[in-house]
Amino acid sequence: MWNIPNLLTLFRLLLIPVFITFFYSGLENARFWSALVFCLAAITDALDGYLARKLEQFTPFGAFLDPVADKVMVATALVLVAVDIKTLWVIIPTIIIISREIFISALREWMASLGKRANVAVSNLGKYKTIAQMLALIALIWQPTLSLLSWFTPVGMLMLYIATILTVWSMYEYLRSAWTDLSTV
Repeated sequence: MWNIPNLLTLFRLLLIPVFITFFYSGLENARFWSALVFCLAAITDALDGYLARKLEQFTPFGAFLDPVADKVMVATALVLVAVDIKTLWVIIPTIIIISREIFISALREWMASLGKRANVAVSNLGKYKTIAQMLALIALIWQPTLSLLSWFTPVGMLMLYIATILTVWSMYEYLRSAWTDLSTV
């Protein structure tokens, strides 16, 4: 259970209070440090999966905890950004993305109870959604004020909308894959 991929996942969970603390600390460059901690969490997300495959260190604990850590970190970041920016242009995508995560988690659990979890396994579209989400959140957490980097926040908003489109699209694909089982009377 205590292999490198699982330790990275636990580390990612431990980064959440650090991320929140930096975000609200009021320290000089706090937003940069908060974005950096979030970026580190995103890297550990990619790294733990890679290492689990490469080292063949899959565990039931890791299979359970990894998606929980991902969803808690992303939901926390989305909520902080939505509360900070306070506009429907961020709040609506936040609600869509968090709702989709809850919906797909429930769908996967239900499909697993039918022995058909593979029908709703993570797809490449879901991975692209995650990448777009992470890039958007890094930019929207940081929101650099230097004129040289003034493009960063608008690109973050664009990536948030790309992530939202991919979120809806991937949810549709997962639903389509499970539809036969969902529509059975």
